[in-house]
Amino acid sequence: MKFDLERSIEVLSATPKAVRALLVDLSEEWTASKGDRDNWEPYDIIGHYIYAEEADWIPRAKVILAQADGRVFPPFDRYGQFERPPGKSLSALLDEFARVRAENIEMLRSWELVDEELELRGVHPEFGEVTLRELIATWVVHDLTHIRQIATVMAKRYEDAVGPWKEYLGILN
Repeated sequence: MKFDLERSIEVLSATPKAVRALLVDLSEEWTASKGDRDNWEPYDIIGHYIYAEEADWIPRAKVILAQADGRVFPPFDRYGQFERPPGKSLSALLDEFARVRAENIEMLRSWELVDEELELRGVHPEFGEVTLRELIATWVVHDLTHIRQIATVMAKRYEDAVGPWKEYLGILN
């Protein structure tokens, strides 16, 4: 599929609703953080989504669109969610994610980007030059990656309980 900004916004808009539908009424046995930076739980992933909304996608897009001399993105702390104040409920995090995502989509739409702007470049600290189009496409795939991660983490809780059916459950293998 060729990149399309409107199709990208469809997924970006759907993500908060999708993760809310999956997680909001579940017990903490399914969702709670263990504070393990290497093995994220659903709570950690929602915190990561929020942190990325604040520190990654739109801030980096602004760097690209500004086309100033310093187009280098500041490094992104992939574990930034663990530095946020603890104690929020998962429901509160889901609300916060929906709010900041809606604000970011509104900003993205307000730019009324055209193809020439989508080809503008910024400088990623590891990858070098990247386009705005690539940044937005990555934002979409990032969302989908973490939806898969949430499903996988949750499925693994029943890895032993499924017995011999594990062989047929690709999410467990």
